[in-house]
Amino acid sequence: MYQDLKPLFWWTKTKKEIAAFATCCDNFCRVKAVHMKLGLLQPLPITAWKWEEVSMDFIFGLPPFVKGYDSIWVIIDSLTKVARFISV
Repeated sequence: MYQDLKPLFWWTKTKKEIAAFATCCDNFCRVKAVHMKLGLLQPLPITAWKWEEVSMDFIFGLPPFVKGYDSIWVIIDSLTKVARFISV
């Protein structure tokens, strides 16, 4: 919260007052993310075949292409890290 307000506002004891407010605010305490370690990192399973496990994402908000496409569908193979880019 302090990092968000720092560029916009400043007064004496800014950090201390924001911390005091945050600890007393019920909504802030409910939504605040818990930062704690849950254990050791586990390795991802290695797939046996190409394209058995993929991850996908969209890049959108681009200027329209020739056929009216304005987004790109990105598909990545988890084993080989090969990517496919499809205009949509």
